[in-house]
Amino acid sequence: MSSDSDLTARARIRDAAIALFTERGIAGATIRDIAQAAGVSSGLLRHHFGSKEGLRDACDEWAMGQIAQIQMRFTDNQAVGALAPEAMALQQYLVRSLMDGSPRGSAMFTQAVVHGERWVEAAGLDASDPRAFAAVLGAMKMGMFLMRDQLSAVLGQDVGEMPGYLRMIRASVEIFTQPLLTPEQADQARKELDRLEDSLIGEKGSWRMPSMSKD
Repeated sequence: MSSDSDLTARARIRDAAIALFTERGIAGATIRDIAQAAGVSSGLLRHHFGSKEGLRDACDEWAMGQIAQIQMRFTDNQAVGALAPEAMALQQYLVRSLMDGSPRGSAMFTQAVVHGERWVEAAGLDASDPRAFAAVLGAMKMGMFLMRDQLSAVLGQDVGEMPGYLRMIRASVEIFTQPLLTPEQADQARKELDRLEDSLIGEKGSWRMPSMSKD
């Protein structure tokens, strides 16, 4: 996840923490395990980050900075680099944070949407609601990781390993590079949405999506 020039003790600890936080969740990754994976002592880890919470904060900040850079690559014609396994590993870290159900995970998603909204505007995409565009796109991408086991079962390949991962990403590229609706269908869908929106003006509590338990 880090370049050779970035492999300081602090960077090794950070990379090990991101990997273990992603694999086991925050509660399941101990300071001792992270230090061992990074090849350092627990004391050195505490020296750099103070506590596991401090390390989590540093990982969140670094991961979000990297994700923001990756998103902006699409405006610089560097989409291939943005699809690298390292980029998807960061997305998976964010997904794990959301799975933990912590306020930090929600805050990270909000920050990712803010960066995504900037990308939508910088790329000049045709979006009537850039915030919603970025949020829904982000949720769709994260869904691939939330359903890793189901995707792997259906495809007969672990999408967490390179052959299956490449197959999943290739399908994603094909989806995003061809229209799934004709212009006429899209226009009709927008008109129907406008009609539904107009019909709800002044109404309260007429419909609500059922909540899903996290248990």
